[in-house]
Amino acid sequence: MGQAMPRPALRPFLPADTAVLAAIFAASVEELTAEDYNEAQQQAWIAAVDDEAAFGQRLGEQLTLIATLQSSPVGFASLKGADLIDLLYVHPNAAGQGVASMLCDALEKLAGARGAKMLTVEASDNAEPFFAKRGYIATQRNTVTLNGEWLANTTMQKNLADAAAAGAKS
Repeated sequence: MGQAMPRPALRPFLPADTAVLAAIFAASVEELTAEDYNEAQQQAWIAAVDDEAAFGQRLGEQLTLIATLQSSPVGFASLKGADLIDLLYVHPNAAGQGVASMLCDALEKLAGARGAKMLTVEASDNAEPFFAKRGYIATQRNTVTLNGEWLANTTMQKNLADAAAAGAKS
């Protein structure tokens, strides 16, 4: 008889989590984005967590949730203001286990509770299919500069009123 996979749990961000979340961020970019971004682009992206104090401050200024498996952080997501998913990263070892979906579900509910009618995300090329599957619609293609490297992403939006109405019908 197979053993059931442990279910992820959610908890709020604590300043003491900063180092482990920076490591999850770096591992996620390094191991999950190689098909869409070259090594120089990945390193420029990862440099966003080099200043751990600034990264921790960014997480603390937003509504940041941490997904844990057996009490260990395996992913995190943050809501900036009422209507922008700023960060969503899952450790490669936990990818495909529903962690990102659980985090996104929670942010969508929290955004709705904060009065947001629409939720926006600047999705990386590797994250775009995940958001599209969740009902986010691509509205604009972007090119951003990070530490001297050009990276592409896509602005995507989801109408939370439509999502709430669909949930009420089921």
